[in-house]
Amino acid sequence: METSTLFRTELLQVADAVAREKSIEAAEVIEAMEMAIQRAGRAKYGQEHDIRATIDRKTGEITLRRVLTVADPVEDEFTEISPADARVQKPDAAIGDELVEPLPPIDMGRIAAQSAKQVIVQKVREAERSRQYDEYKDRIGEIVNGIVKRVEFGNVTVDLGRAEAVLRRDECLPREALRNGDRVRAYIYDVRSETRGPQIFLSRTHPQFMAKLFAQEVPEIYDGVIEIKAVARDPGSRAKIAVVSHDSSIDPVGACVGMRGSRVQAVVSELQGEKIDIIPWSSEPVTFVVNALAPAEVSKVVLDEEQGRIEVVVPDDQLSLAIGRRGQNVRLASNLTGWQIDIVTEDEASRRRQEEFQQRSQMFIEALDVDDVIAHLLVAEGFTSIEQVAYVPVEDLVEIEGFDEDIAEELRARARNFLTEQDRVFDEKRREAGVSDEVAALSGLTPAMLVALGEQGIKTLDDLGDLASDELIEMLGELAPSEDEINEIIMAARAHWFDDEPEPAADAAEAEATAETAEQADAETNAEDPNAG
Repeated sequence: METSTLFRTELLQVADAVAREKSIEAAEVIEAMEMAIQRAGRAKYGQEHDIRATIDRKTGEITLRRVLTVADPVEDEFTEISPADARVQKPDAAIGDELVEPLPPIDMGRIAAQSAKQVIVQKVREAERSRQYDEYKDRIGEIVNGIVKRVEFGNVTVDLGRAEAVLRRDECLPREALRNGDRVRAYIYDVRSETRGPQIFLSRTHPQFMAKLFAQEVPEIYDGVIEIKAVARDPGSRAKIAVVSHDSSIDPVGACVGMRGSRVQAVVSELQGEKIDIIPWSSEPVTFVVNALAPAEVSKVVLDEEQGRIEVVVPDDQLSLAIGRRGQNVRLASNLTGWQIDIVTEDEASRRRQEEFQQRSQMFIEALDVDDVIAHLLVAEGFTSIEQVAYVPVEDLVEIEGFDEDIAEELRARARNFLTEQDRVFDEKRREAGVSDEVAALSGLTPAMLVALGEQGIKTLDDLGDLASDELIEMLGELAPSEDEINEIIMAARAHWFDDEPEPAADAAEAEATAETAEQADAETNAEDPNAG
């Protein structure tokens, strides 16, 4: 009796020890033990029986029993019992009740004990994995400290104390050599529940790793007084971080740099000497881009919001500094601001402007049959196309120095005649290319676009409807309108595909109901006026 009591006590002690070691609940370990004993019981009495085991949470006493369910008819004689047989043991037994038959304790053999051990180990491992996933799934975006456990082909396994994490080779800093036993700090960017257990993925190259490091070093960021708006990194080499202060009395750049650079230097040391440019953020795209290109000086900025591009003009001696080694500075500035940045020198910008001026002047000379003086005046006033001259209000043209109302009306008339003739020529080319009149009738397609489509084999509504938006944009090239307009053109070309669909049944029912309503109205009218009809 003493031995049995000692065994039961040791059982609970083992469960507590395993639970503490694996950081899981003792109840989960005991449930695993119960399943192991159940498996051993079925191995002894038969797998077909419904055998259940329970361990008392206070005394550790093991109870083994077989359960039979009252059923009529009996389909499985090993787990079910008829009502008549059940009432021999339990007079008030009803269908659906369960009869419990106690079984004597089993003496596990070597094989049964090994099987029980496997069940316990498996269940404890599953409970541990579940605990790890629940603990870390809400910690994505945090910085954690760990110890390098092993390194395989550049991939690092990090021991976090209560779990293991993976720091893949492409998430490590270049030229960073981690060895077993090294302490490492990293950013949790993903936690996944997989069959082999929860996978915790770390990164030292993620932009937010740098942001979190600054939050640890700069109290104003942690308190929310200073906000990190954007981060762009070339891991291990250089980075740019944009900051803004919500308190006008605090300089965001100075606060991040710290006294004699102490704060930024702490982050630089953690990132293996990665150079960091801290720049003030601005809601104005032009100002933000100019700041992002620091330390280069900027002479002029031309913004193209539709294309998401910014052309930056810099002095000749600042070109290499603005671009950076292997384009690093402009690439980081582009990533930081979200704008595509094109850098040109002042000489190149001047030459480009002169070329555009000459090209546009020549266009007006040829199309409007005017001399170069008038053409130059139109270009100088910002006119870039024949359409602008054709449809601009007369008042705008009269405002140009040397122009009167007669000249303005004549220029508008010549521009419209040119466009009309141009459309006629394009329409002939469209017909020669075989583009159907149905396609030509679609709104949004200009005569020049129709010719471009015909040259590439798009001749019918079906041809056009089969295209994806990016395919049509590629075909039209510089002639292509916005993506929304392209999608409208394609949907208009597909409209005829749905014209032949049958009327829905609901429509027929609605028509029938309308007819019945009309008949009732007639009947009521006749009843009120016997002389009607």
